Amino acid sequence: MFDIPDNIKNLIYEEMYSIDDVGMSDSTVIVFNDKILKIQTISEEAENEFRVMEWLQSKLPVPKVLGYEKDDKRTYLLMTKVPGEMACADKYLKDPEQLTIILAEALQMLWNVDINSCPYTWNLEKKLKMAKYTVENNLVNIEDAEPDTFGENGFKNPNHLLEWLISNKPQEELVLSHGDFCLPNIFLANGKVSGYIDLGRTGIADKWQDIALCYRSLLHNFDGKYTGKQYQGFYTDMFFEKLGLEPNWDKIRYYILLDELF
Repeated sequence: MFDIPDNIKNLIYEEMYSIDDVGMSDSTVIVFNDKILKIQTISEEAENEFRVMEWLQSKLPVPKVLGYEKDDKRTYLLMTKVPGEMACADKYLKDPEQLTIILAEALQMLWNVDINSCPYTWNLEKKLKMAKYTVENNLVNIEDAEPDTFGENGFKNPNHLLEWLISNKPQEELVLSHGDFCLPNIFLANGKVSGYIDLGRTGIADKWQDIALCYRSLLHNFDGKYTGKQYQGFYTDMFFEKLGLEPNWDKIRYYILLDELF
């Protein structure tokens, strides 16, 4: 499949493996019994994931780095497998009250991390520059956008959306942000957060970035968008009650729209 660097190959030997195809990532994720090998095209996100994961070792439950290599085209990140199951597992979606309590705790745990020495920043200035690149290089997948983002009831095209985002930047409340806080990226076990994965966009950013993507992920996991199976019992106020926050719908809409350009 890939010509894996010898240093990584020596750590996986000839172990049995499977390929993980859950989620929206374009990386190749090879799952072994107790470790994960993530292979990505070289990018800022791929290199940031390694650095941030190392920095977070004593701060949050994240995978432990076992090996990291890169060649001319790809990065190879070998890490421990986090315990537990994804937050979108059937047993959690059947208990929305408990799920939202744990997800609120997961967000608070991120926000409680001291960001003074955080090695990476993903604030709006940086995100909008990256969004400009994806728009100018026709990398935006319009078909995958939320309904009415584009078209008759939405923006004319990605460039129109980008212009709106630049003109309507909200005031940021900077914290440690996961960056892609969706249910498949949060692992749970024994009623607690057991691991955060996919940390390529983790860094200093507005707290509402994670709130917005978590809210969207909850909606779509409960309405059956990804699996076709719908679950009952979730309502919007439940999530914000557990967070102890009044929803800022302008910011939530802003960050969901911003995510459409990535």
